[in-house]
Amino acid sequence: MSEPYGKAFSLMRAEAEPAWRAYTHHAFVEGLKAGTLPREAFLHYLQQDYVFLIHFSRAWALAVVKSETHSEMLAAVGTVNALVAEEMQLHIGICEAAGISQEALFATRERAENLAYTRFVLEAGYSGDLLDLLAALAPCVMGYGEIGKRLTAEATSTLYGDWIDTYGGDDYQAACKAVGTLLDDALERRLSAEFTSSPRWSRLCQTFHTATELEVGFWQMGLTP
Repeated sequence: MSEPYGKAFSLMRAEAEPAWRAYTHHAFVEGLKAGTLPREAFLHYLQQDYVFLIHFSRAWALAVVKSETHSEMLAAVGTVNALVAEEMQLHIGICEAAGISQEALFATRERAENLAYTRFVLEAGYSGDLLDLLAALAPCVMGYGEIGKRLTAEATSTLYGDWIDTYGGDDYQAACKAVGTLLDDALERRLSAEFTSSPRWSRLCQTFHTATELEVGFWQMGLTP
């Protein structure tokens, strides 16, 4: 298996099948690819995802607190900046073009599926260390990278081109690789180069798997405005 986003991610991804495929090939994703996703569903998803990104940014800020090296802190800070200054701006721009103001976007009522996912990620960070937090964060970061890269090559419609270009683009792909490196280095620093032999490895994989399942639920929520 190729390792575009690092060794640990590839191993966790393999452990999470078939949930990973259900996430990255969900009907919502395929609708983005074909341009058949109803606009109402897409805008509903964007509003919920904006709220998600608020909490996701807080979780990455928590990664700064959990870091043990300057390089770990730099990687976490860079991700927070990318989320707040770039990814959230994508949501704001698309929603404003559809008549949804930034104030209305920020006031979006969080659905239960959204709340379950964001609080799971934050709890992983609050109760654990950087490894627990990264295992919960990785499915969103790398999953969107994988989806964006695939849809860039396979999309048969330009209707959702802005979204696809963002996650399939060089900047986001570089961010995924940076997070993959952060995860690999953090595991080696805390557990050793043979991190898969650690008793903690199976628990970290389970955290990754649970977050992947919550991503599936998030897409399904998007289909039901």
